[in-house]
Amino acid sequence: MTRKIKELMTPAPVTVPRLASVRDTARWMRDAAIGDVLVAGEDDEVYGLVTDRDLVVRVLAAGKDPDSTPTGDVCSSDLVGVGPDDDVGYAVELMRRHALRRLPVLEDGRAVGVVSLGDLATDQDVGAASLGSALAAISAAAPDS
Repeated sequence: MTRKIKELMTPAPVTVPRLASVRDTARWMRDAAIGDVLVAGEDDEVYGLVTDRDLVVRVLAAGKDPDSTPTGDVCSSDLVGVGPDDDVGYAVELMRRHALRRLPVLEDGRAVGVVSLGDLATDQDVGAASLGSALAAISAAAPDS
């Protein structure tokens, strides 16, 4: 039986307003112990996705002020997403084709989850004869504080 995204995704993703400052977004990420958040535009539709790496490269390294830079200005807004009932193989193909590590899971234009490369790697190792790949082990580990 083919596995579905809803079986692997992280539900109820953290979402921040497009106009939230980068500093506030970084604090939400820290407090939730996550490396990405979805960015909401008008009417709570998904506007983009921003990662901790985006904040470092597009804000800190670029010399921008994290207190006055809106998160919507530094997020990736050309999103590729999947639905909760899509096959896991479809997500793998999208990640390969677009060189992505995370995909928002969208239902009726609203974010209902996020599926990551780590989620897919862990799933691919289920039932394997070995103890699992290094990527799966890292992905399954608890985050640092």
